[in-house]
Amino acid sequence: MQSSGNIIIEARAVSFTYPGAAVEAPPALSGINLAVKKGDYIALIGPNGSGKTTLLKLFNALLQPTGGEIIVKGISTADEEKLPLVRRYCGMIFQNPDNQLVGTTVEEDIAFGPENLALEPSIIRERVASVSEKMGLAHLAKHPPHQLSGGEKQRVAIAGVLAMQPLCLLMDEPTAMLDPAGRNEVLSTVENLNREEDIAVIHVTHYPEEAALARKVVLLDDGCIAAEGDPRDVLTDLKLLHRLGLQGTAAVELAAMLKNDGFEFPPRLLHSRELVHEICSSAQKI
Repeated sequence: MQSSGNIIIEARAVSFTYPGAAVEAPPALSGINLAVKKGDYIALIGPNGSGKTTLLKLFNALLQPTGGEIIVKGISTADEEKLPLVRRYCGMIFQNPDNQLVGTTVEEDIAFGPENLALEPSIIRERVASVSEKMGLAHLAKHPPHQLSGGEKQRVAIAGVLAMQPLCLLMDEPTAMLDPAGRNEVLSTVENLNREEDIAVIHVTHYPEEAALARKVVLLDDGCIAAEGDPRDVLTDLKLLHRLGLQGTAAVELAAMLKNDGFEFPPRLLHSRELVHEICSSAQKI
């Protein structure tokens, strides 16, 4: 069990209501309690308007709770003097990488964050070189970001955040605007960072296959946590998912249809490769 010293972000009875909302309108978030620890990989899912992006913005202190408290490495996000440190710990990756790229070249873009931290030029150069190599961008250092593919742009955006040495990546549907190749490129990069660098990840996504890559899934509905736990528990609960207008993975949905036709599969089957294995095993027995 991890100690409290490994907790990066803690939401304590957090609620949030957008300014100007109608008096009778429900809050965007209500009663959120969640701890994010070092090395966690959490998928945040839910219907549109359930509060996913709002929660990420609270973690990054782009918004402030109207009730409860967000603590990042022992710092309350209400402490305005320490907000730069909070945002350094929790780096935000947005849906459209073009909104996050500011440099005229890839290396300038990666250097932007460290420069804002007023680091020594030698340290900045070292970080840019290290992160570029790690992200497979060294050969693109002098390229203008706007000439890159969607997946490359998103990797540059992630590299810019990594150069600030965050403890957690907050990703708001980072693959939504990418083609399948770009999606795989970004997901593979994030998985490697989580596994090899122990960087925590909170990934907002509408794709159940992406959520299945996480170690924990948190399901939001109407601003509240409707379910949380292992992906094999949350993403195979089709009764709950369908009630909220969501889907399980392709394997979960297909297995459910085949079960209706008399096929039997192990419980909590989640991935396509598992379903293929079970179908092939069943065929061999016939």
